[in-house]
Amino acid sequence: MDLMGMMGKLKETQQKIEDTKKRLDTVLIDEQSADGLLKITITASRKIKTVSIDDSLLEDKEQLEDYLIVTMNKAIEKATSVNEQELDAVAKMDMPMIPGMDNLFK
Repeated sequence: MDLMGMMGKLKETQQKIEDTKKRLDTVLIDEQSADGLLKITITASRKIKTVSIDDSLLEDKEQLEDYLIVTMNKAIEKATSVNEQELDAVAKMDMPMIPGMDNLFK
């Protein structure tokens, strides 16, 4: 087993993961309420970028709060899915196979 080679590969994989995280900051995911009155844009790293609220929602605070919760949760779920898929792909592709650790990424 080439320990130095594996350490180099681990460092390279770590750098690719960091690069992927930076790229995920630029991946935008749009989500909206079923009727389109509330729109949210979030990055794949789960940072909210924009919130657009139709004026009709401003008349009912409770309805607006419900819309925000539902729509933000859907956006966060999508962002989390994209984030995990991208980072898993990098980790699986580049991780050296260490004996006994092959079940970690299944």
